[in-house]
Amino acid sequence: MQNNLMKDWLDNSYLAGANQGYIEDIYESYLDDPNSVEASWREIFDAMPQASNTDVAHSALRDYFREAAKNPLANASNQTQNGALNAKQIRVLELIDAYRIRGHQAANLDPLGLWERPCVDELNLSYYQLDDQDLESSFNVGSFAHGKETMKLKDLFAVLKRTYCGNIGAEYMHLTDTNEKRWIQQRLESANGQPQFTLEEQKRFLNELTAADGLERYLGAKFPGAKRFSLEGGDALVPMLKEIIRHGGKNGAREVVMGMAHRGRLNVLVNVLGKRPEELFDEFAGKHDHHLGTGDVKYHQGFSSDFSTEGGNVHLALAFNPSHLEIVSPVVMGSVRARRDRLPAGSNVLPITIHGDSAVAGQGVVQETLNMSQARGYEVGGTVRIVINNQIGFTTSNPQDTRSTEYCTDIAKMVQSPIFHVNADDPEAVIFVSRLALDFRNTFKRDVMIDLVCYRRHGHNEADEPNATQPLMYQKIKKHPTPRQVYADYLVSKNLIDSDTANEMANLYRDALDKGDCVVDEWRPMAAGAVSWQSYLNREWDEAYASTVEMGRLQDLARRISTIPDHITAHPRVAKIYSDRAEMAEGIKPFDWGAAETLAYATLVDQHIAVRISGEDAGRGTFFHRHAVVHSQTDGDAYIPLKCVHNTQGEFNVWDSVLSEEAVLAFEYGYSTAEPRILNIWEAQFGDFANGAQVVIDQFISSGEQKWGRLCGLVMLLPHGYEGQGPEHSSARLERYLQLCAEQNMQVCVPSTPAQVYHMLRRQMLRPMRRPLVVMSPKSLLRHPLAVSTLDELANGTFQNVIDEIDALDPKSINRVVLCSGKVYYDLLEMRRKEELNGVAIVRIEQLYPFPHKEIQSVLAKYAHVTDWVWCQEEPLNQGAWYCSQHNFREAIPSGAKLRYAGRPASASPAVGYTSVHQEQQQALIIDALK
Repeated sequence: MQNNLMKDWLDNSYLAGANQGYIEDIYESYLDDPNSVEASWREIFDAMPQASNTDVAHSALRDYFREAAKNPLANASNQTQNGALNAKQIRVLELIDAYRIRGHQAANLDPLGLWERPCVDELNLSYYQLDDQDLESSFNVGSFAHGKETMKLKDLFAVLKRTYCGNIGAEYMHLTDTNEKRWIQQRLESANGQPQFTLEEQKRFLNELTAADGLERYLGAKFPGAKRFSLEGGDALVPMLKEIIRHGGKNGAREVVMGMAHRGRLNVLVNVLGKRPEELFDEFAGKHDHHLGTGDVKYHQGFSSDFSTEGGNVHLALAFNPSHLEIVSPVVMGSVRARRDRLPAGSNVLPITIHGDSAVAGQGVVQETLNMSQARGYEVGGTVRIVINNQIGFTTSNPQDTRSTEYCTDIAKMVQSPIFHVNADDPEAVIFVSRLALDFRNTFKRDVMIDLVCYRRHGHNEADEPNATQPLMYQKIKKHPTPRQVYADYLVSKNLIDSDTANEMANLYRDALDKGDCVVDEWRPMAAGAVSWQSYLNREWDEAYASTVEMGRLQDLARRISTIPDHITAHPRVAKIYSDRAEMAEGIKPFDWGAAETLAYATLVDQHIAVRISGEDAGRGTFFHRHAVVHSQTDGDAYIPLKCVHNTQGEFNVWDSVLSEEAVLAFEYGYSTAEPRILNIWEAQFGDFANGAQVVIDQFISSGEQKWGRLCGLVMLLPHGYEGQGPEHSSARLERYLQLCAEQNMQVCVPSTPAQVYHMLRRQMLRPMRRPLVVMSPKSLLRHPLAVSTLDELANGTFQNVIDEIDALDPKSINRVVLCSGKVYYDLLEMRRKEELNGVAIVRIEQLYPFPHKEIQSVLAKYAHVTDWVWCQEEPLNQGAWYCSQHNFREAIPSGAKLRYAGRPASASPAVGYTSVHQEQQQALIIDALK
């Protein structure tokens, strides 16, 4: 008898462990408002120990359960006394939770109705042993946001279906933050799956769908067969974006930065940002502005404008983007971070990134970008991420070929992002989700993802034939009405408008396109921005700049940044570095690389110029040389001397980046294109690792100015040098950057002294010119006894594009001149001195591009009689500077002289992996160059 009673209690008790999650849900409601839960629950919770906060309360509740489980017979009596809910009540709560967790799997998301989705048993009443006899029974609905404590099961079931299985599928129960889940539940469940809009709003949505549809039809008729990557099928993107901007402006957004690939881009340019249709038509016709350089195709172009909202004008910027699809996402985040950093605290800059369904799941930069979303140096207050899910990736539509998960958006779960799937044929659901997503982002400062499930009416481009690979899908698409037609028919069926009104909208829009003027009513002329690039336009590389710093001031700065406060207990090795820097500040010791570099930053922040450095190990420096951040060994406190130069200094920030090259470098590029007044540096852990970010280098850094007219002053520090560390830790692939050099697009430098890096970094900011700077930075030279500089060289020097022979050799006695760059110089110098080869002069070329023709001619003039010239490099013959720059070397040497190569033989690998072989090769190339 007693055993049966225990079994019954364990099977039916609402305190059983399997039901704990549901009871915690009710307990949350009790904590918010005790009167919001049924009386029997209130009696139980009232009897529990009171807690000071929610986490402690939940812990107490779990303890209560554990104690209950130890004595089920006693608690069975308590169950009866307290009038607790029976087993069916618990199952109703389970039903509610099932719809919250899995309702999206039964939602009506695909406009084409092609999705084959498995039946979800947990969404059926029978799964919970509930049947038709229970439909009229009332049950406590816990925290279900319907304004009622209890509901009839039939009413609850209907509302659950409308809320979670309509045209919106919400995924949010994977979130671990209870407040975030409750917030979303309240917003979704209070709407009952039936968002309400005014007639004026509904007409506006139809008008915006008409614009999206009308532009595509107009372009298709006027330029048949031309590539435009139309939005048709995903037309709801236009009202979605406009609503996010409107709602954002109403809630304090001052700027919106958008990034998207080519699908629908032309439509967004014209119907959201307000680009004049006439300009777009000219681009289709082949007309262009010659002053913009080489230019780019029309569906890669960016644009800026101002957009009127209830809360004031919002500045819009659509980032330029190459065909590498998802790469623009971190660029947008970097641009937004720069804007946030320069605006007053609390200013709202909204990033919106628009993705393709196959690309968002398939391209690794998406994961890298999501991973950065909450990292200190890269967070932007949350990003609204929209997927134009046309259910096909180029020619592949089978999900088993495009991803390994149910949804293309599943990757967003890695950062606890809520995901809202929505049927693009229902613009009202789209607008509801847009407001919900933006409000979540604004409230919790985190990413949110909208999956706009639509289709692609044409092929990948308008010349493609999709029926060849998707015959069934495109037979369905051919018969399917456009989103505009679907919504117009809906409004007519509800007697909200008549068909003449809908037709008139289409006619008016077509007339506006014929005129060629802006078709966006909210468009406004751009106000003067916070940053003007005017002073940086049409600048030359060799413009003079103020390179000197008064000696007393320089020493004062050097002292300040080499002093560690008493409350910081530095690591002994770090303390020694700072002790040495203090002696350098007094002129007792010469400056090494780390000291000169940090002093360059100190002089800039002293002049109110901000500095930002990011990269793996950037604070310390991969090679233990920078130590811009001193970590106390007693309490872990961090001290940054460069933040303590003086009270009104420029900002200094150094960020140890996430373990990524591609997304981080793209972020810093975006930052630099939005802010020319900050020295922005990305440092690779090893220069070789930049090959993981090659698309950023190829498509943005080296070519952005010529393609899009985008200036960028980003500095890339790429550790480079052959020290026997193997193939992946030797070469920063100098040849790749030189191959990309043309039209004065960027600067490639190989500084060889601390004074050179000091002046190079200062020059990058003090000259009124903003172009990328690629630096082959050193490794072994950071502590090389010969790679040092004096205070006077820092205070009174300047960057030397070419450095002449430093020893007191008679130019007339020189019979060979060795040209070189970088670390190999010191190997050459040491052997030349050791062997007393005084007939050989060594000349360093510190800037390989733009090649310093005038300076080198001046330096080499004294060697006009020499006929034996050598270019010496550590890199193999097919790498390094030889192939890309030898024409410049040959032009620089005297007429009739011969130039030969001294270096490693051609190699498929950047360097050997054996130390002994490395040393043999190094010795051989030095001997070859000198003897």
